[in-house]
Parts: sequence; C-alpha cells; structure tokens
Amino acid sequence: MARRRRDKSPSNLKLRQPDRSGPSEKTLLQLAEERGLFDQAKKREDEIAKKAAGRPISEPARGGDEDGDAEGLPPAVERVLETLLWSVSLAMLHFTLDVLVQHQFSVDRIVWPKVVTRTAQALLVFGLLIYALHPHPSSPSLLPGLPARYQPIVRQGIFFTASVCAGCYLIHITNMYGYLAVMKRAPSLGCLWVWSVIELELPWAVLSLAGAGLFLWMNGYSIK
Repeated sequence: MARRRRDKSPSNLKLRQPDRSGPSEKTLLQLAEERGLFDQAKKREDEIAKKAAGRPISEPARGGDEDGDAEGLPPAVERVLETLLWSVSLAMLHFTLDVLVQHQFSVDRIVWPKVVTRTAQALLVFGLLIYALHPHPSSPSLLPGLPARYQPIVRQGIFFTASVCAGCYLIHITNMYGYLAVMKRAPSLGCLWVWSVIELELPWAVLSLAGAGLFLWMNGYSIK
C-alpha cells in the first residue's frame, strides 16, 4: 500500500522567528585574535615594507625567513664587482678607440699584441681610479676628515676638472699633434673623458661639454 504524501504547500508550513541570539561558540575572528594571527600578519607587512624600502630588518623578525630570503653580498665584495664591471667596460672602449684611431690614419698592419697590452694597462689603471673615486655605500668618504656633506661636492669637482681637461686636451692634440701622438694618447683621453662625464650630475656634465665646445670654438679647431 503506497504511503500517503504529506501536503507541503506553503499554507501548511509553520512560521518561526529567526534566532537573533549571539553565537554560542567562539567565532573565527575571536580564535584568530586569541592566537595573535593579526599581530603576526602586521609584523609580516612591516617586514616586507622595510625590505622594499631598503632598510635592515631586525634579527628576530628575520629569523623566520632565513630559508626563503637569500642573503646579499658583503659591501666590500659588491664594491670589487662594481669596480670590475666599470673597468672592463672602459677597457673595451679603450680597445675600440685604439683600433678606430689606427684605421683612421690608415695603418697598414695593426699589431694586435700591442693593442691587447695597452688594453690590459688601461684595465689596471681604470680599475684603480674607479675603486678610489667611484661612489659606493661601502666607501662614502673620499677624503678622511672631510664632513660627509662635502664629499659629493669634492667628487663632482674632481670629475668636472677631469672632464674639461681631458676633453680640451683631446681636441688640442687631434688638431695640433702628429698621428703618432694621437694614436698613443687619444684612446686613454677619450675613455677618461667619457667616464668623467658619466660620473657627473646632469648640470655639471652639460657644463663640462659646453666648456669643451667653447675651447673648440675659441681656438678655431675642427672635429676630425
């Protein structure tokens, strides 16, 4: 015998008021507050913000991330690597200028061992100069005893003087000296000029180039 289905029409359903009493057990927010999850998340956000800003993170905060974050190189190693990068780049420029100058004067046969030797000498000299003069966080002081606020001014003065002197002298020898003197001195002067201009701030770099242009115009020289 088939069971009789109950009538579930809306008119037969009993209406009840919703339960407006508070929760009888602890909520997820209360459990998170008890376990300090919000404080841990705030500390983590502060660590990420400090790391993005380049500020050092305290040792207790760093303890949990030793496996995930790689440690940086020591400042002294970074300075050596940066010096190597700059000096190799300038040595390559010296090699290029050396070959171009010899091609300009139609040298029949380029003696490559001598070119390589001059490039190696340029690498050594520029390496010493860059290590001593190029600004780096591990060596903020150029002259011991000089206040820190004057250190950048001294650096800019050195590079500005080197830029003007190298540029003017390079223009002078290319117009007044013979090809042997030009081949011997032009590559080194050209590299020194380029490096000095790169190290200068934009206003001083423009002013140094303007000085070289003024020297060219006042003496009636031409760019060969």
